Amino acid sequence: MKYKYIKRVYSDMKRVIILRKHIVAIVGRPNVGKSMLFNRIIGERLAIVEDEPGVTRDRLYASSEWLNREFNLIDTGGIEIEDDDRIINQIRMQAEIAIDQADVIIFVVDGSIGISNSDQEVAKILYKSNKPIVLAVNKIDNPEMLYNTVEFYSLGLGEPFGISCTHGLGVGDLLDEVISHFEDNDSDISEDDVINVSVIGRPNVGKSSLVNAILGEERVIVSDIAGTTRDAIDTPFVADGQKYSLVDTAGIRKRGKVYEKIEKYSVLRAMTAIEKADVCLIVIDGSKGIIEQDKKIAGYAHEAGKASIIVYNKYDLVEKNDKIIDQLTKEIREQFIFMDYAPIIFLSALTKKRLHNLLPMINYASEQHALRIETHLLNECLRDALAINPPPTDKGRRLKIFYMTQVSVKPPTFVIFVNDQELLHFSYERFLINKLRERFNFEATPIRFIIRQKNSSL
Repeated sequence: MKYKYIKRVYSDMKRVIILRKHIVAIVGRPNVGKSMLFNRIIGERLAIVEDEPGVTRDRLYASSEWLNREFNLIDTGGIEIEDDDRIINQIRMQAEIAIDQADVIIFVVDGSIGISNSDQEVAKILYKSNKPIVLAVNKIDNPEMLYNTVEFYSLGLGEPFGISCTHGLGVGDLLDEVISHFEDNDSDISEDDVINVSVIGRPNVGKSSLVNAILGEERVIVSDIAGTTRDAIDTPFVADGQKYSLVDTAGIRKRGKVYEKIEKYSVLRAMTAIEKADVCLIVIDGSKGIIEQDKKIAGYAHEAGKASIIVYNKYDLVEKNDKIIDQLTKEIREQFIFMDYAPIIFLSALTKKRLHNLLPMINYASEQHALRIETHLLNECLRDALAINPPPTDKGRRLKIFYMTQVSVKPPTFVIFVNDQELLHFSYERFLINKLRERFNFEATPIRFIIRQKNSSL
């Protein structure tokens, strides 16, 4: 199968630009209520909230607004000052990157226990940022507890705002203070023409490495410990004038291996990311080959009707010969027989070999996913197909296909009017789909049929 995107190679990955509105980062030590405040501000339960330090590992982004001022909000992992644990160190690094990106920082502390040594150390980090700091004293659940905020003046960060993330008390005053620090330079970023891309796959296949390679920065935590990414992380960016929203999702394990309650949330978040996507990148670990779970994950994208690209990652670790690409392509086609429309790309997120082909391929898949065909051209194709292979008979009754029309895109969906729905066998549907792909170069996207009897209504 020859793909048109090959003619549109983007060779300069340095042209990737992260889209920015005003950015507000929520930081603090673990378990002070950062994710609960994040959810309270955006108005939905996007960040995972558990009474367990370290649950939020990556920077989680969402858009929000207050008094008609739009901004991007970042939830971060808690900053642990004295800990040599590998993951904790990376959480600290992610929080520091968020601080560097932010225009305004909300520093969350726990008003129920007072100032801790960790609070004081985090405050020292924030001093060095030279960014506006808004101090949020959480767990002030009633007016009588406001006195607990007084001691936080000693941090030297200005007025402490007593809030209750659980009940929403004081959050409005906190946001008034946040937006008072915004400069009048809001970017007018339209959601039109944005390609939503979800990176999916089982744990530890290189999804986060691939996201970081595309963006050219340490956007998500990369670790050889399976399950490092727990949240679905959304990053908007622009490359060569095209807007994208890239989502790195938690690895999807076999159902029987989803032990932690937290991980169940992560799998649900990954499934939600698939539903919102225009294009899914199905990442396979080339060093280990294809396993059954890879096919199940690809099936989720297929059933959701998403354009898909099979990304054979870690190609640098594959033993090479002059026929290896053909051999691997044949194996992938045999294993993913239900997704024969999906283009395949062999690359290495680590070395960035062949990475420059990925964005053009995503663009092409998105175009195919949104392709609309005029009705008269569809019916010309239908007439030719019927002439080549007339509809079959069943117990003396012959299927009659009158006409077809396209009713939607993403994925391309067609209504076919027939004399009797029961006479249209799935094998003949498959034949018609193949003819559509052949005539109109439909690739990278599933095609859906809706069968109606001629006297039926839509």
